[in-house]
Amino acid sequence: MKIAFAGLGVMGAPMARHLIEAGHDVTGFNRTASKAEAWAAATGGKAAATVAEAARGVDLFILCVGNDEDVRAVVTEALPHLSKAAVIVDHTTTSAKVAREMAELANEQGKSFIDAPVSGGQAGAENGQLSVMAGGDAAALARVEPVVKAYSKAIKHMGPAGSGQLTKMVNQIAIAGVVQGLAEAVHFAQVAGLNADAAYEAVSKGAAQSWQMDNRWKTAAKGEFDFGFAVDWMRKDLGLVLDEARTNGARLSLTALVDQFYAEVQAMGGNRWDTSSLAARLQPRD
Repeated sequence: MKIAFAGLGVMGAPMARHLIEAGHDVTGFNRTASKAEAWAAATGGKAAATVAEAARGVDLFILCVGNDEDVRAVVTEALPHLSKAAVIVDHTTTSAKVAREMAELANEQGKSFIDAPVSGGQAGAENGQLSVMAGGDAAALARVEPVVKAYSKAIKHMGPAGSGQLTKMVNQIAIAGVVQGLAEAVHFAQVAGLNADAAYEAVSKGAAQSWQMDNRWKTAAKGEFDFGFAVDWMRKDLGLVLDEARTNGARLSLTALVDQFYAEVQAMGGNRWDTSSLAARLQPRD
C-alpha cells in the first residue's frame, strides 16, 4: 500500500519503519526535516518536505504528532491531496472532540478518519507490540487493519469517531492510579526498613501484581526515572481526561489528585522523567 506517515518521533519513527519492513511504500514527514531525512536514510523510505507532498496520492495517511492543534493542521493540509476514498489513521492522543471534528471533515471529502491512540510506549513501538484502540467507521478500519498490524499486537474497534480517544483516557486513568499506588508501596517498604527487592518478590506474584510493578518497581526504588513515557506527556493526557470529565460528569477525584502530584514532579525538574517518578516526590528532600 502507498502510505504517508507524519510525525517521526520516538513512537512514529519505529512504527513507520515496521511498515517499510512489511513491504509498504512509505513516505515520511516530520516538522524537523532532518529527522525525516535520517529516518529515510536508515529505513529505505522516502522523506517529504511538506505534509502535502507526503499525502499526494496516498491510500493511507498515518499520523502520530503532539496535540489537537497539530492534528488539525496536518489533517487539514493532507486531505485535499489524498487519493479518492483514502483512510487517515491518527495515533496521536487527543481530545475526543478533535477526533469527531476530523472525522466529519474527512467524510465531507469522501475520505475516512480513524482515531487510533496506542498503548505500549516506546518499547511497544520499537518491538511492533502496540495496543490500538480505534474509533470511526468499522469498514474503513477493516480495510487498513492488516497494515496497522505491522506494529500492533492488538487492535480493538470501540465505536464511532472519538471512541478510541475515550478508551485511551480510560487507559490513562487506570495507569495514573496504579503508578501512584506503586510509588506509595515502594516508599512505604523503604521507610519500614524492608529490602525493596525482597518486598517486590514477596508481593508481585499475588493480587498486587501489575505491569507497572513488574517493570518499574526496582527502578523507582533506585530513584531511576529514565524508562519511558514522560511526565509532560502524562500531564497532557490527564488534562484531556479531566476536560472530558468536566463535560460528561465523570467523577475522577483520584485522577485529579495524581495530576497535581505530577505537577509537583514537574516543579522538581522531572518534566522528562518517566511516569514512575511519582515515587520521587515521596523521598526526603534537602
